[in-house]
Amino acid sequence: MGRRLPPINAMRVFEAAGRHLSFTKAADELHVTQAAVSHQIKALEEWLGVMLFQRLNRGLKLTEEGQEYLGPLTEAFDLMGGATAKLMDQDNVKTLSVSALSSFASIWLLPRLKKFRDRYPDLNVHLVTSRQESDLLLDGDVDLDIRYGEGRWQHMQADVLLKETLFPVCSPELLAEKPLRKPGDIAKHSLLHDVMNVGWSDWLSHVGLEDVDSSKGPTFSNSQLVLQAALNGEGVALGRDVLVADAIARGDLVRPFEESLPCRFSYYMVSAKNTSDQHKIRVFKKWLISEANDFCDTMNLT
Repeated sequence: MGRRLPPINAMRVFEAAGRHLSFTKAADELHVTQAAVSHQIKALEEWLGVMLFQRLNRGLKLTEEGQEYLGPLTEAFDLMGGATAKLMDQDNVKTLSVSALSSFASIWLLPRLKKFRDRYPDLNVHLVTSRQESDLLLDGDVDLDIRYGEGRWQHMQADVLLKETLFPVCSPELLAEKPLRKPGDIAKHSLLHDVMNVGWSDWLSHVGLEDVDSSKGPTFSNSQLVLQAALNGEGVALGRDVLVADAIARGDLVRPFEESLPCRFSYYMVSAKNTSDQHKIRVFKKWLISEANDFCDTMNLT
């Protein structure tokens, strides 16, 4: 059996007038006229068949029925207001936690975050760095994870952010000391390595240099350290275009050869399927894609 209720707007007007014991203050709270308040109260009294207020010369007084009705209505509106606020807060939380590998976070994402803050000042981004073997998203510690891989994560929403190609890079000073006029000249240089799955052996094989020792040279734990070593002139790094494009544009690194190797890995925006439609995640992902598109257009990346 359905609930028998009077018009919700009339109950809302009565509740405000009953709290204030004033039609004028209720009108101000609800942004309506005093006449509108009086009309709604009269309609509610007719619907209920009881008087809710005593109209006195110096103001209003609740009748016994009015006092009995006001308490439950106030409690009900408070509950509805609290439920609404809770629901809206879930979809508009002021903080968005994002994780990314330290190399991508420091080299690509961090320099661009100010633009996001300027555009969305009410949404704070909490950026944390992660390791390949950790899963902050699965642990519930972050809302969005920017991952490097093939996009195969079960029970996750994964959207491509940036694809990647690989090619050698070095400092201009190193190039001046030992020119790299053709790919074979790379045999005269130290090769800088990181622990990523696609390495120097793949690029050398791609350009037909099977006789070059792909294992020579120092190894570093992440791409950021490899690039710093290259900037310091310690050797030639196998640059990942997403991470080296800005440095090349600034002239801090140079790309001696056009030959590049398409990478089977890409950067993905990954979120839990049950939260991927949250407003804060949608907003940040949309901004990330816009930044990625601008970056690729500016750097002439595919």
